[in-house]
Amino acid sequence: MRIAIADDESDVVNYLKNLVEEMGHVATSFSDGAALSQSLVRETYDLVIMDWTMPKKDGLATLNWMQTSLQERPPVIMMTNRTAKKDISDALNAGADDYITKPEDPSVICARINALLRRSAGSGAFEAKAVYGAYTFDRIDQTVTVEDKIVTLTAKEFELADMFFRNRDRTLSRNYIMETIWRTTAALATRTLDMHISRVRAKLDLKPENGFRIFTVFGYGYRLESIEKR
Repeated sequence: MRIAIADDESDVVNYLKNLVEEMGHVATSFSDGAALSQSLVRETYDLVIMDWTMPKKDGLATLNWMQTSLQERPPVIMMTNRTAKKDISDALNAGADDYITKPEDPSVICARINALLRRSAGSGAFEAKAVYGAYTFDRIDQTVTVEDKIVTLTAKEFELADMFFRNRDRTLSRNYIMETIWRTTAALATRTLDMHISRVRAKLDLKPENGFRIFTVFGYGYRLESIEKR
């Protein structure tokens, strides 16, 4: 998962970044709400953790902007030293999905992150076996079965296909895909990404008549779209 962290205190950012990366996620940090907002327009994140008091655009203003400006808004944890009940209710009413008061035990922070990621991912995203129409993913054996026929995929192809189906009907940026699967945003990975997507599309026969298609979102990334059969 890819998580954005926004706080103007560098020690807090480093602490959260290390915690998130120890959990196996990719962390991207920002020192103010304006920089976070600019990135949210261009990039895909599974979760945002942000402080209330930040320069240029504070947490509450960023939440309000996200509600009105983003078509696909990631879940948000507001993590701040504000403890007043009104502040908590204001943040939740503005769109925050959870509220953590600083300081908090790392085990609690990790539990809140995991709970919110599970909730936002929806049913089947973290199960050992998941069914999406004619496609059955076995995440233990790393195999995909299409109408009782096992399709042979490489490890990376399986990761890529699984990521798309977990995030079906959600637009994913190129950087999100490359960081999640290859742990890099290097330009050299661009050709590798395109090649792998082409192979996944062909091997799984992803086309409207089979209920799903991968299409390119120009200048941004890719999207696996569910197609209603008529």
